[in-house]
Order: sequence, then C-alpha cells, then structure tokens
Amino acid sequence: MSKAKSGLTFTRIVYIILTSIAVIGVLFITAKNFRNLNLSSKTEENMQANIENLQLASAGNESFLSTVRIVGDSEKTTNSNSENVTSRSSADLRTDKESTNNSKKELNDDSKNDTSVKTDKSKKSSDSKTKTAVEKKNNKINVTDEKKSGKTNTADDKEDNKENATKKSESKKSTTKSTVSISDVTISRTMNLTKRTGLSREDFIKLISGVKADTSGFFEDNAGTIYDLCKTYSINEIFFCGLISAESGWNIASNHRRTHNYISLMKNGKLISYNSVYEGLKVAAQKLHNNYLAVGGKFYHGKTLAGVKTCFCPSSTWVSLVYGRMQQII
Repeated sequence: MSKAKSGLTFTRIVYIILTSIAVIGVLFITAKNFRNLNLSSKTEENMQANIENLQLASAGNESFLSTVRIVGDSEKTTNSNSENVTSRSSADLRTDKESTNNSKKELNDDSKNDTSVKTDKSKKSSDSKTKTAVEKKNNKINVTDEKKSGKTNTADDKEDNKENATKKSESKKSTTKSTVSISDVTISRTMNLTKRTGLSREDFIKLISGVKADTSGFFEDNAGTIYDLCKTYSINEIFFCGLISAESGWNIASNHRRTHNYISLMKNGKLISYNSVYEGLKVAAQKLHNNYLAVGGKFYHGKTLAGVKTCFCPSSTWVSLVYGRMQQII
C-alpha cells in the first residue's frame, strides 16, 4: 500500500510539473505573438512613413531633375559647339548665378513697370477727371447757348411770321386786283406761248381741278407748282399743261411717271431720269424757256406752236395734238 501511494504522489507531481510547464509555454508563446503583433503594426506604420518619405523624395528629385534639364537645355543652346559633359562645372555655376541675377533684374524691371503703370493710371484718372470737368463746363455753355439760340429763334420766327403775313396780304391784294376770270382765258394756234393767262394762282388751280380728262389727278395735284414755274420762266400755263398731256398722256404713262420726265426730254434715245416730280417739272419749264422760247436759244424758231415744233418734234401732227389738249383744258 505504501508503495502504491508513493507511486500516485509521484505521478501527480509529474503531472503538475508538466501542466505548469505547458501553461508557462502557452503564456510565453502568447506573449511572443502579442509582441510580434505590436512590432508588425509598428513596422507597417514605419513602412507607410517611409513610403511617404520616398514619394516626397521622388517629387523633389523630379523637380530637381526638371531644373537640371532646363539648365542642361540652356547649356546646350548657349554651348552648341561644345562637347557633352557629365558633371556640372564652375562655368555652369556662373551661368546659374547670372540667371539668378537676371531674374532679379527682371523682377526689378517688372516692379518699375508696375510703378510706371500705376503712374500712368493715375495720370489717366487725373486726365479723365479734367475731361469730365471740361465736359461739364462745355455742357453748361451749350445749355446757355441753346437758351440764347432759342430766344433768337423765337425772335426770328416772329419776324418770319410777319413776313408771311405781309406776303399773304399782298397775294390777297393781287387776287383782288386781278380782273381776268376763267371765262376770259382764250387760246389759238398762233398764240404767243410766252404770254401768260393772267389768272391768279387760285383761279388757275380751280380751272385745272375742273378738267375732266385729268383722270389720274396729276395736273390737279401739281397745279400750284405748274403755275409757279410758268411764272418764273414766262410760259403760258395752258400750253405747258397741254404739252405735258400730249407727251405723257392725261394719266401720265408709266415710263414718264417712273423717270419724272413729262415732256419727253431724251438723251441717247432714252428718257432722261429725274429724282422727283418737282425736278422733272422744273427742268421741263427751264428747257422750254432757254432753248425753244427765248430769243437766241439753240432751238429757237419763234414763240408759237409751229416754232417749237421745228426742233422739238418735227411730226406734222404735233401742233394739232398739243392744241387739242389745250382745248380740253378750256
């Protein structure tokens, strides 16, 4: 029995020793693994920091390389005949110093330019201020001039109104003095074409407004202008209207209306064009007076229908045509 008990106690002691060794081993292994984990995390952090440092270093190297390339390019351009050199010499360092000095000079020049630009701007601003002040003065002067001119214009208008009133009164007196009536107007084939009818302007307009053949209304619309032109150039009003009707028709043909040429004045076989009705009528009266009815005119052959016919229209029926249109007016 004593031997058996001593054997059990020995085995228990061995078991306890082994289990304690195993526990100690497990603890040692776990502590080691924990330490390795801490070391691995620290190494990862160190690796990331190293990576960032490497990136920064690479960026610095790139910038350095770019500057080296620029310097190398400048060296190649300035020393195109020299051979390739692997290391930078003292001459290169000198060129670098010169480039830095030049850059400083450029900066100084730029600063000077900036100051000059600022002075120019200040000058411009001062000039603009003086211009605005001068413009204000000019505007004031213009306003005063306009006021003065307005006063003078009103005085001139009053004088013009007085003159118009006197002219109207004179025209009224002349109409009252005129003893010739529409029924007194006579015409003939051999009449003097420079002798006027003696009608007043109002009576002549009244006479023309009653012409039934004037279907287009051209003669009625321009009766006042015709009367004034005949008075200026000493032409019989009935003859002038008859000639226009004979050459352009009572309705005024389209080619005569388009060219404002009412008595068929020609050049190179074509109707001469005028800019307006008034210009066409004025040129017609002027040409008749200067060339056909005035003594010494280049086409003058007398002051009758037959005399004008000689050069104006040699056709044998022209006199009858014009005189027939004159009879339609009377």
